[in-house]
Amino acid sequence: MQRQTTIASAATVSDVGLHTGERVRMVLRPAPAGSGVVFVRRDVRDRDNVIRAHVDGVTHTRLGTVIANESGVSVATVEHLMSALAGLGVDNLVVELDGPETPILDGSADAFVSLISQAGLRRLPALRAFLQVLEPVEVRDGDKWARLEPCDHFELDVTIDFASAAIGAQRLEMTVDPVSFVEDIGRARTFGFAHEIASLQTAGLARGGSLDNAILIDGDAVVNEDGLRFPDEFVRHKALDAIGDLALVGAPLRARYVAYQPGHALNIALGRALLAQAGAFAWSVAGEPEPELAAAAGL
Repeated sequence: MQRQTTIASAATVSDVGLHTGERVRMVLRPAPAGSGVVFVRRDVRDRDNVIRAHVDGVTHTRLGTVIANESGVSVATVEHLMSALAGLGVDNLVVELDGPETPILDGSADAFVSLISQAGLRRLPALRAFLQVLEPVEVRDGDKWARLEPCDHFELDVTIDFASAAIGAQRLEMTVDPVSFVEDIGRARTFGFAHEIASLQTAGLARGGSLDNAILIDGDAVVNEDGLRFPDEFVRHKALDAIGDLALVGAPLRARYVAYQPGHALNIALGRALLAQAGAFAWSVAGEPEPELAAAAGL
């Protein structure tokens, strides 16, 4: 049976937020068993500044996942950090920020993976609980859909199809564990389209975006001089986002995630649908040992 984890020591990183464009300092700190992932806005002092990382607190999903507490204090673009935590098996963490958005870094989860690896993992006395999916749960939005199916570990099967020849149709099917996350998902960067930049920035979004933290597509071409990290980097990033969004259900999933053209809104709706459907899941503390996987991932 697996035990819960936290990081062994504090770790700090600073960078701009993708949408605000403002520089933010983030400190990851160890947390006790059973506390989950909690964000603390250190720049907010006049009201409750603690935000629990959970689907119940999601307030916005346009080009990123935003969570907030009942006092209206929020943190934006949490999905890349949450994906790294879920991918590496970090159950409990305090995330301190001095601004309203997590740092974007290179637009993937890779820098978060490195930060967590440098801090190290510490196993805690309490057993890890899983959400075991017992029957299919599905949500749809037009021709887009996402589904969770019963599985004894976590698998994903993601398909995207864009008109741009730079992306086209791509599919990724794999089992997710610390090794596969680091090697196959964590380095995949977020992406955007040149013709949307002006309208997004007018709406207060993507103000911190650059070729250093995103793949930019202009028509049928990738603008970035260094090209892609994977031939199918786009669907891999969609998988990265899905892992981070689904981590907001509050526990590791034992399920198969299958989706067509998923996005943050669909992922959050799926997580909420699962928790709302009585009999669709059960809590379990059973699980295969993972020390070898963690060691192979450099943790």
